Amino acid sequence: MTAAVKEPSMLLQKEMIAGNYEAITSAPETGRKVSSTFVPGNLNELLMCFGIVNNLPEINAIQNGMRRLSGDYIMEAEKGGHSEDVCTYVKADIGMMGRGNIAPNGKPFPDPDVLLLSYTGCYTFMKWFELLRAEYKCPTLMLHVPYTGDGHVTPNMIDYVVKQLKEVIIPGLEEVSGVKFDIDRLREILALSAKAEDDLVWCLESGKHKPSPIDAYFGGVYYIGPIFTAFRGTQEAVDYYTALRREVQARLDAGQGPTTPDGSVLTDQKYRLVVEGPPNWTSFREFWQMFVDEGAVVVASSYTKVGGMYDLGFRHDPADPLRSLAEYCLGCYTNRNLPSRVDILAQYVEDYQADGLLVNSIKSCNSFSAGQLMIMREVERRTGKPGAFIETDLVDPRYFSPANVKNRLESYFQMIDQKRRGANKAA
Repeated sequence: MTAAVKEPSMLLQKEMIAGNYEAITSAPETGRKVSSTFVPGNLNELLMCFGIVNNLPEINAIQNGMRRLSGDYIMEAEKGGHSEDVCTYVKADIGMMGRGNIAPNGKPFPDPDVLLLSYTGCYTFMKWFELLRAEYKCPTLMLHVPYTGDGHVTPNMIDYVVKQLKEVIIPGLEEVSGVKFDIDRLREILALSAKAEDDLVWCLESGKHKPSPIDAYFGGVYYIGPIFTAFRGTQEAVDYYTALRREVQARLDAGQGPTTPDGSVLTDQKYRLVVEGPPNWTSFREFWQMFVDEGAVVVASSYTKVGGMYDLGFRHDPADPLRSLAEYCLGCYTNRNLPSRVDILAQYVEDYQADGLLVNSIKSCNSFSAGQLMIMREVERRTGKPGAFIETDLVDPRYFSPANVKNRLESYFQMIDQKRRGANKAA
């Protein structure tokens, strides 16, 4: 199989992620402290105030999945007693630890100096960090973020999170790092976050055009890489999203679609989809190519919002730093209740003029998969557009069946065609 052809922005973000891995693995030599934390609700800007380098276990699992290493790591974890039903990100991480804990750059990960858990709707994060705490025996800081079970954020919720930031998280990071907290430094960082967020939203909303110049699911995972990981709040992120916006604008001006894995441009876009749920990483390119072969482009997705719902208007605000961090954590997609998710997805179908909603149900991810069938049915009812349901997994190659996925996709596109013919006859 030939190497996938990537857009310039994809190569740039790959360099950025590689640079962060180098910063992590060289920490014992540079003297920098290392945190482990998660993508939804991550406090990257706050960590930067203390000079702490950010390591994200989910991203490590994704990297190992795309490099076809996660299957062996998962088996290693299961041999140690972890159930087949446990999140495969967790098992890939635990298994990697048992195999030397080697980073993508070939160097060993240092032990974290602090575990920072912003709990945002996924209970697995807590159990995952219990395992890591038992292994590393380092300080653990938990920011408890109330679940928005009623569908909205209250002032009391914000005050509760801010109180923890002031009394638990910031003092804990000061102790770990030996650096005094500087709120003016945080303001400067948050201003850079907001600038990058503006350009990211512009790029993602370019999917409303016909043809769409982006794929907001497969291409989108590259676009969100810097801002969802260790670069939100940096000048590097601002520069990246400025470059990405220029790249997308050039395709818009030329009437072009996004680059596909084989290097062609997807201009004959027969189907416009909204996709719910994360991708499969172990067969990422093959999965993407199935959509390309059918002329399907994803114009909006929920997965590209797990690190922040910026398209709903939120921006990190340097004028009110701690409150802004609290609002960010509370508003993450995984912290929203099912009716809220239905509202978001139904609006995407309408706003992006999509042909329907496709759900990729992840076997081991309860945070996403719970309630997805109800979500699909309700979006169908509201929009009048057909939905479909496929099943894969995050980084476990045993649960990606190419033939089954392909058959379901083909059936779905036939359903869309049939719906279109019925509409034409009615007209």
